[in-house]
Amino acid sequence: MAIKKRNKVNAEFSMSSLTDIIFLLLIFFMLTSSMVQINLDLPESDSKALNEGTIVLMLTQEGQYRLNGKPIKYSKLSRAIRNEIAIQLKKGKKKKDIGVAIAAEKMSPWRKINPLLNMISKMGVKAILATKPKN
Repeated sequence: MAIKKRNKVNAEFSMSSLTDIIFLLLIFFMLTSSMVQINLDLPESDSKALNEGTIVLMLTQEGQYRLNGKPIKYSKLSRAIRNEIAIQLKKGKKKKDIGVAIAAEKMSPWRKINPLLNMISKMGVKAILATKPKN
């Protein structure tokens, strides 16, 4: 009588430990990414002139906004920019030629600049990040 050997290889792989590790990594990166601050320096350029009709929006390090040199609160900013665009349109400018230059001071927080870019692009005009002059 011959005895049969059973050498079946179990081809199953337990994924539960792998999913636990991936889940923990996901939580780690989500928590650490919210703590990271992104501060960017403005690029430098030789260009010194803005096009006629360009609306200038400044953002200071303290988080204050200035529209064409006048201080303004963030809550009133959208309406004021729309009014400036309407003024440019009444002067005969085309909407595609109107731009809003965002001049942020050095070390201004990016979390305040990004919403400005989104707001301006939704208005259908060009959003321009202003540069600082080369020394």
